[in-house]
Parts: sequence; C-alpha cells; structure tokens
Amino acid sequence: MCLIYDRIAMIREGKNPYFVRETETGYVVIGDKQYFPGYTLFLCKQHKTELYRLDADFRRKFLEEMTDTAQAVSMAFGAEKMNYELLGNGDSHLHWHLYPRRRGDLTENGIDYGVNGAGPVWWMPWKIMNNEKYRVSGSDLENMKAKLNCALDSVMREKGK
Repeated sequence: MCLIYDRIAMIREGKNPYFVRETETGYVVIGDKQYFPGYTLFLCKQHKTELYRLDADFRRKFLEEMTDTAQAVSMAFGAEKMNYELLGNGDSHLHWHLYPRRRGDLTENGIDYGVNGAGPVWWMPWKIMNNEKYRVSGSDLENMKAKLNCALDSVMREKGK
C-alpha cells in the first residue's frame, strides 16, 4: 500500500482537505501537522521511487514545479530559510517535504533540540513534530491554503505564466 498514492486518490475524489493545487507534474498539499508553520508537500503524479526513474523532461518539469512551490511557501509563510527533503524510506512514492524554517524553531518547552535553535528538521523528535496539537484544520487550514494559493499565483505571474 502506498500512502502517497492514497492521498492522491483522495485529491482526485475531492476528499483531501489539505489539497492546495494541481500542477502539471504533481499536487501541492499542506502538511497535516504544522510544527514548522507552512510545512508543505509536493506529491509526484507518477508513481516512481527515484528521480532517475522519471523521464528526463518530466523530471525537469517536476523539479521546476517543486522549486516554484518552495518559493511560494517561503513567500506565504515568511521563511528565513527553506529545507527540502525527498527521502522515500517510509513512502517510496516520490514526494518532497518543504519546510519553511525560522531561527529558534527547534526549541520546544524550553528545550533546544538544535545548536542555538538551528539544525535539520529531523533533530526535532518525531513525537513532538507529529503531535496532534500541531494538526491544522478548519479556518486555520483554509487560511493557509489561501495564502499559499495567492503566493503560487504570484510566482507564476513573476515567471510570466
């Protein structure tokens, strides 16, 4: 079973509340949990496990659209820096994790999980990042989706699309 494919199926059925926008090569989706505010995923339309398994033209377009999405995430959510992950160890369907980062965002309840609050996202314990208190829903989710859609429109205008 592929969890990413299941999420894409929900998008196609109009049942994924986190869905933001479809592109030529993928789907932009707000992350369910928002420890890092603005956390977004970019899901590949093709069920492939590695970038090198994509046709060269599709791969170029996929990477370009992911980059455009990352720019929009940064704009929409005020990132100081963007982190990008394409792992596939848990869900082997190609998908990018786009994390807007801010100074000190690895601190929780007075505990600094980074070095002066800085470091990779995976230094934050999974149990904290994935805590239900960070699940976004309702008007908060709708506001995030609207902000990201607006930023995506801006990036596309900037590119002349």
